[in-house]
Amino acid sequence: MFNEEFAARPADSTTPDVVLSIVDLHVKFRLRGQVLHAIRGISLDIVKHETLAIVGESGAGKSVLMKNLCGLLDPNGWVDSGGIMYEGMNLAAFKSEKDWSRIRGKHVAMVMQDPMTSLNPLKTIGWQIEEALKYNQQLRGSAARKRMLELLADVGIPDTDKRSRQYPHEFSGGMRQRVVIAIALACNPKILICDEPTTALDVTIQAQILKLIHDLKEKYGLTLIYITHDLGVVANVADRIAVMYAGDIVELGTCEEVFFDPRHPYTWALLSSLPQLGTKKQDLYAIQGTPPNLFQPIRGDAFAPRNPWALAIDFQHRPPYAAVSLTHRARTWLLDTRAPTVEPPSAVRSIRTLFDRGAFAGDSARR
Repeated sequence: MFNEEFAARPADSTTPDVVLSIVDLHVKFRLRGQVLHAIRGISLDIVKHETLAIVGESGAGKSVLMKNLCGLLDPNGWVDSGGIMYEGMNLAAFKSEKDWSRIRGKHVAMVMQDPMTSLNPLKTIGWQIEEALKYNQQLRGSAARKRMLELLADVGIPDTDKRSRQYPHEFSGGMRQRVVIAIALACNPKILICDEPTTALDVTIQAQILKLIHDLKEKYGLTLIYITHDLGVVANVADRIAVMYAGDIVELGTCEEVFFDPRHPYTWALLSSLPQLGTKKQDLYAIQGTPPNLFQPIRGDAFAPRNPWALAIDFQHRPPYAAVSLTHRARTWLLDTRAPTVEPPSAVRSIRTLFDRGAFAGDSARR
């Protein structure tokens, strides 16, 4: 069910397997005369050839964090401090489009949320893939067309010659998503970021796209990063999961650790919200309250006002990371030796049984 390859590997490591390191990153935006602190001191190592899932509610900072890896931050945003180390370069120090053109696509590529807005409605599918090949791999003419048809076949589009001459509006949502993935692969990246790649698709197509991405990762030797608000989507495809809340990673561990031994109350809340944990004729669980206002400084634990297990100290001091294992850590005062013992909600404790019964089989891309 879960990939055990990373079970003995530290969650953050200085070994050569680390392909990119985010170090104490702070990102801010200027909006309506105010400054929004979107990313609040995140440190994270991304391991070569792993599948990392970054999960959290809308507004948690998932997409903002990943946009910093390929220079796609909005013009009103900036890296206030910290670093992003990749192959001896600090990407956080890049300022010009010329700097980013050496990295974007060729090393780090991103599949955006909505494939329709990612494609030019006035250009054929084949033209758009060939454009990426010309820009990133200097392929032209018959060589570019041959490679373009190979990429269409790789992403599961039949009758490639005919389909390459068609326009985006002639493709279904799932097929457009495959085309966007083909364009990203045309850049021959080392790291592929998939931002909510299945949000607009029905469940059956979701499973097909997840399996396709997994197969392409194996074929091309990619390091894969998923951005999603739905833990169920990545239940069987992720090696590690980073749980984000209010611009911070509050829990990080292997997929098995985050699902079967979660330690942060926010992770408990996300898991409790999974439809698979719902009870017939009862409302699905919803997290009460709203995320904090990032225009204002946050005192203590950002999740404290929504946390039914919050301690007095949660409203005063930001909790440090506590190591649960070599691969698992969480930022919560509940892991302090002085904290009272608190059991996860019963729904969370039932997840292993539900997995064994196949409740998450529809999300699997590995079976």
